Amino acid sequence: MTAEPSSQSGDFDLGELLAGRAGERYELHARHLNHQLPRMLHTIGFDRYYERAEGAYFWDAEGNDYLDMLAGFGVMGLGRHHPVVRKALHDVLDASLADLTRFDCQPLPGLLAEQLLIHSPHLDRVFFGNSGTEAVETALKFARYATGKPRVLYCAHAFHGLTTGSLSVNGESGFRDGFAPLLPDTAVPLGDLDVLERELRKGDVAGLIVEPIQGKGVHESPPGYLRAAQELLHRHKALLIADEVQTGLGRTGDFYAYQHEDGVEPDLVCVAKALSGGYVPVGATLGRDWIFKKVYSSMDRVLVHSASFGGNAQAMAAGLAVLSVMENEEIVANARATGEELKSRLAALVDKYELLSEVRGRGLMIGIEFGKPKSLKLRSRWTMLQAARKGLFAQMVVVPLLQRHRILTQVSGDHLEVIKLIPPLIIGERDVDRFVDAFTDVMDDAHNGGGLMWDFGKTLVKQAVANR
Repeated sequence: MTAEPSSQSGDFDLGELLAGRAGERYELHARHLNHQLPRMLHTIGFDRYYERAEGAYFWDAEGNDYLDMLAGFGVMGLGRHHPVVRKALHDVLDASLADLTRFDCQPLPGLLAEQLLIHSPHLDRVFFGNSGTEAVETALKFARYATGKPRVLYCAHAFHGLTTGSLSVNGESGFRDGFAPLLPDTAVPLGDLDVLERELRKGDVAGLIVEPIQGKGVHESPPGYLRAAQELLHRHKALLIADEVQTGLGRTGDFYAYQHEDGVEPDLVCVAKALSGGYVPVGATLGRDWIFKKVYSSMDRVLVHSASFGGNAQAMAAGLAVLSVMENEEIVANARATGEELKSRLAALVDKYELLSEVRGRGLMIGIEFGKPKSLKLRSRWTMLQAARKGLFAQMVVVPLLQRHRILTQVSGDHLEVIKLIPPLIIGERDVDRFVDAFTDVMDDAHNGGGLMWDFGKTLVKQAVANR
């Protein structure tokens, strides 16, 4: 006799659980999870209690709104709780699909693959995993197997994930230290074709993995580099792998960032983050037909690379809804236009503020870099911060943006004086005005010797020295 599913909630009530214990959030993390996270948040004054979110905004219990210029490290491309994505998830749950049987072919993965490949017509097949790092791991495995070569090149300062394979092509020692031995991979400078060719001549290179715009520092590959690198790689029977985990799905003003350069057709493309709609983790590796057919060369190899939750119905439904919204609401065009406006207004401030060095990026992926000032008073303060730890001034800007203006941003990487802006792709002129006004206020304070800001700088210095 088949048991009927219960219509009762039983003893579990999520709302009741959160109502009773949400106030313990920081204590729970400190006790059971990464204990350094709440410590860090307390130190910089980011230990807020956000109660709800919608679009590009959070709200706290007092009803104060916060502008999100971080988008969950790029996951929330459509903002939070987009109604179309929410409906798709309700629909797929209500459909009670026979999901993840392992021995059938459900329609949703094929439909999402079909839609993704429309935007990369030179590619043919898709593997679905659960995250960006898993998409990179897939690309590394496929490149090595398809070419029969062991080594993958990556660019200095790159970030491709933190699992062991993707960590092997991570360009920052701070992430790699203590986790050796890693895969046999080699760093090359972004944009240096001579070094790339030198490594390719050794004959053991399976491919080059590259972010068209690096997330760390927001550095764009030089004009013509990707196409020239592609030609060199193919000449030496190696593959070009484009990591579009953060830059893809409209972030830079085109569907993929590699599309800014004519003639670039990567052999493998990694996507994730925004494809999830902010709800269900999903990663995808797109590739050429011959690569997939070499990896899956016989029925004996049908499961040689797979993922337990890859292609699950909820993730596929979220991805399909995201792509539909992107087309119907012209999300890519909005990212391009709004990004150009935001970047140009910030770049106009470079001549006004001596602590502001450069504004760069594409679309809604913008880097704001700070540099050594000329005036003696500011220079002495800058030197104090740099002596303690590079990157403290950028943190000094991030903190008042949140505390005084309720705008969430991030420093672009460890030991970098760069703030990275990767807001939801749905922001508009009102949000640009709010950010530029707030940023101008903070920079005015820094240049006028505002006591609170520089006092906080001294606190950061003490913390940095204590951590040495």
